[in-house]
Amino acid sequence: MEYLNSLALLTDLYQLTMAQSYLQSKKSASATFSLFVRSYPPHRGAFVSAGLEHVLDFLQGFAFDREAIDYLTSTRMFAADFLDFLKGLRFTGEVWAIPEGRLFFKDEPILEITAPIIEAQIVETFVLNQINLQVLIATKAARCVHVAGGRALVDFSLRRTHGIDAGIKVARSSYVAGFSGTSNVAAGKIYGIPIVGTMAHSFVTSFEREIDAFRSFVTSFPENSTLLIDTYDTVAGARKAVEVAREMAGKGQRLRGVRIDSGDLASLAKEVRRIFDEAGFVDVKIIGSGGLDEYDLAALTEVNAPYDSYGVGTKMGVSADAPWLDMAYKMVEYNGRPVLKLSTGKVSSPGRKQIFRFVDGRGQLLKDVIALRHEELPGAEPLLKKVMEKGEIKGAYPSLREIRESFLDEFGRLDENTRAIRNPAIYPVELSPRLTHLKAEIEQQVAQTQLPLTQSI
Repeated sequence: MEYLNSLALLTDLYQLTMAQSYLQSKKSASATFSLFVRSYPPHRGAFVSAGLEHVLDFLQGFAFDREAIDYLTSTRMFAADFLDFLKGLRFTGEVWAIPEGRLFFKDEPILEITAPIIEAQIVETFVLNQINLQVLIATKAARCVHVAGGRALVDFSLRRTHGIDAGIKVARSSYVAGFSGTSNVAAGKIYGIPIVGTMAHSFVTSFEREIDAFRSFVTSFPENSTLLIDTYDTVAGARKAVEVAREMAGKGQRLRGVRIDSGDLASLAKEVRRIFDEAGFVDVKIIGSGGLDEYDLAALTEVNAPYDSYGVGTKMGVSADAPWLDMAYKMVEYNGRPVLKLSTGKVSSPGRKQIFRFVDGRGQLLKDVIALRHEELPGAEPLLKKVMEKGEIKGAYPSLREIRESFLDEFGRLDENTRAIRNPAIYPVELSPRLTHLKAEIEQQVAQTQLPLTQSI
């Protein structure tokens, strides 16, 4: 398996061809690009900010190494002066961004990058790649947490995520959104996320008798055993697990839990809970898994299925019901001149921006106002923070736990109707009068200067 030493090549070809043309046209002025989501996927009413740390690390270390330059030379597509320019290229700009773990809504800039135009243009692909995935997953995971009825959720998705990097980032993003842990051992090491796991059906079937598989496992993990009881018959598996729990109790040990991974999860959990309670093992936990997402979790919560926690895998790890976001990275200012795009269905707003969040006396979220960067709106919180200046990260990153706590606090202050997992209410987002006026002014200028060319007769 091969990896790039330099992530600078992780870009689309047209970023490099535009960059050469900028250089040879002597276009080196500062540009501002804004990253935002144009529309809500089905049944989404809010997004969770995630992925900023990886973007900032990339920007601070941005460089084309010798191997990258050699490859670009070998393509015979680029001029020598441009390749020489790339050898010394570094990111020297600034970044304003919504901190990770905060809520945002469509059309609101998640981040804005201001830098010499080549720098700001060439990093687009990586920025979109990282933020798009992590926002997508954090948003899906937040919905799962919301409907789980306070039960702990664990990321079980690694085997079916879309590649290695995605699997690592899914574990991180789901933890930001309130998950309690992950089965992904590498993510546990990298990010300090609690790692959680049980056993697979293959372990059970490797023994001639199911109960022998259970006994073997608890012998290896007498203080941390969760038994998978649905390999053959869930109810029969539960009774065998009770027998093992009695054997453990006789040794001063305790069976931690059992997992149900198939069947009618609601009715099976109730029967398994009854079996353990009647045997006196009321502290044995029941974990549910098996293709779950927020819709399944909501249904289980509605019938008060007696699960203590859930493993949530594939559908969360790929955001199965909404696997992509209409996220865009558009220039909003060049050389001090506000610019916008007027393509049908893809209109952008000009100028560097700030988002102001208003809350009521109880701290409940009321509305957001997208304004120009220099504006001040009394009584509101400005969301975009300067997180990079002159290519250097400003201050230390908050811990994942701090980000997670910030998210859970703010999500709890969002109106319940907007948090709904089906047909959510639209959260109010307005443009400030000054931004509205500027947008109309630039649209008029565009109409006057970019009229269709006509041929004289």
